[in-house]
Amino acid sequence: MKNFFPDGVWPVMLTPFTEDNRVDYNALEELVNWYFDNGSDGLFAVCQSSEMFFLTLEERCGIASFVKKAAKGRPVIASGHIAEGTQEQTEELKRMADTGIDALILITNRLAVQEESDELLKKRLEVLMKALPEELPLGFYECPFPYKRILSPEVTAFCGQTGRFHFLKDTSCNMDSIRAKLRVLEGTEMKLYNANTATLLDSLKAGAAGYSGVMANFHPGLYHWLCENYEKEPEKAGHLAELLTMCSLIENSAYPVNAKYALQRLGLPVTLKTRKLSADRLTYAMRREAEQLLSLTEEAEKRLAGGKG
Repeated sequence: MKNFFPDGVWPVMLTPFTEDNRVDYNALEELVNWYFDNGSDGLFAVCQSSEMFFLTLEERCGIASFVKKAAKGRPVIASGHIAEGTQEQTEELKRMADTGIDALILITNRLAVQEESDELLKKRLEVLMKALPEELPLGFYECPFPYKRILSPEVTAFCGQTGRFHFLKDTSCNMDSIRAKLRVLEGTEMKLYNANTATLLDSLKAGAAGYSGVMANFHPGLYHWLCENYEKEPEKAGHLAELLTMCSLIENSAYPVNAKYALQRLGLPVTLKTRKLSADRLTYAMRREAEQLLSLTEEAEKRLAGGKG
C-alpha cells in the first residue's frame, strides 16, 4: 500500500462550538478552507486539539465525515480513539473507519497503561488491525492525555513493517527518539510528523516528513514555508525556526481558547466556546499575546515574500 500522504503541515484541528455547546458546522467548513488556504497539506481531525475526549461518538464520526467532504478531495485523517476496553475501541474505530477518512489514527496510550509492556501493546494492536479494514491506512499519535506513551524504536519498526501504518505524529520532543524512529522507518511507507516546534527544523534535516502540531492553528503558512524551504534557504529557515519556537510558548496560555481568539481576529466566525476550558480563562494579557503573535506572523510573511516588514 503506497503512502500517498504529502509531506508538510498537518494541523491538529480545532472544533468550533456554538454558544449553546453544539458543533458549529458552518464555522467548521470555513475553518477547513482557512487551513488549506494558508498552507496546510492535510488535516488531522478529531484529535486532542479537537477536544475528542469531550465529544460523543456520534459527534466524533460526524465531524470526521464532514471535514472529509469539506476538504474536497484533499487528505484528511482522524482519530477519535478514546475508549478503554478492546471491544469498545474496536467498535468506535470501525465507526470512524466508515466515515470516508484517508487514514485512521490510533492513540498509543489506549493500547497499554503506563506500567504495561510493549509486547502487550503489540498483541492488542494485532487484534485491532485484524478487526479494521485492511485497505484503510493506519497511523499512530503519541497523545499526551491521559499519559504520554512514546513509541519505542522496536514498536515503531513493527508498525512500519506491517505495511499498514503510514503516519506517526511524534510528541517526544527529543531528537534521540526521533532519529531512532526515523532509522527504523527507512524503507517503509510510514512517515514521521513532528508535533514539537523547538525540534522541528532538526527533525526535518534528519528525515521527518513535516509538522503536525498545535501552532498550525495560529500560522500554518509559516510552518509550510519552513517545511518547503529549509534546504533551499537555510539561513532564513534558521531564523524562522527560532521565531516559531518562541511563538510556540503561547501553547501554555489557555489553549485552545487562545487559538480560537486568534482565529476570530483573523475574521473566522468561531466562538471562544470550548468544552475543555472556560473562555473566562483567557486573560487580557493572553489576548494581547495572541494579537502580537498575529502581528509577528504578518511581518514574517512579508519578509519571506521579499517585501518590507
